[in-house]
Amino acid sequence: MHPVHIFKFCPCCGSCHFKAASERSLKCKDCGFHYFVNASAAVAALVTNDAGELLFTVRAFEPDKGMLDLPGGFVDPGESVEEALYRELKEELNLDVTDACYLVSFPNEYLFSGITVFTADISFVCKVNDLSVIQQADDVSGYVFVSPENVDYSKIGGKSIRKIVKYFIDNIRINYHAAYSHE
Repeated sequence: MHPVHIFKFCPCCGSCHFKAASERSLKCKDCGFHYFVNASAAVAALVTNDAGELLFTVRAFEPDKGMLDLPGGFVDPGESVEEALYRELKEELNLDVTDACYLVSFPNEYLFSGITVFTADISFVCKVNDLSVIQQADDVSGYVFVSPENVDYSKIGGKSIRKIVKYFIDNIRINYHAAYSHE
C-alpha cells in the first residue's frame, strides 16, 4: 500500500486531519505539516571473480527472502552512497572495496511491513581486495557466483536488480572483466 493511503495521523501534532495533498504527499489541515513520499537511496555492487562470474547474495529476509540479490543496501542518513557501498559489502560479505565505478540506477518499489517503499537503486562495478575472505552475515543467508550466460533472471528478487544485472551483462561485463581481473 502506498504511504499516502496508509498514514492517517500527523507525525507533528497527531491530528487525524492528515490527508493526501497529491499523489506523493500528505498535509495536515491543523498544523500545516507537509510530508512528501520520496525515494530512499540504496546501493548495489557488481563484483566478479577471476572466472568472470558475478557475485550474488541470497536474501535472508523478506521482501524476496531466498531470492538472489546483489550485495548492497540502504544509504544511512549522513552517509554518502560510496560510504554505504563500502559499509554494506563489509557488513554482508566481509569484503573490502578497493575501487568502485558508478554503473547505472533504476527506481524500485517493494512492500515492507505493509507499506510500499520506493528506492533509487544506484549500482557500482566494484573491485574488492580479496575474495578468499568472503563470509555471509547481516541480512545475507548465502552467496553464489554465477556465470553471465547462466543467470536466471526469474531467481533475482527486485525488478531494479534484474535490470542492473541485465545492463551489466549486456553492456559492461567483458570490458570490466579485462580491467578488473584478480591477479
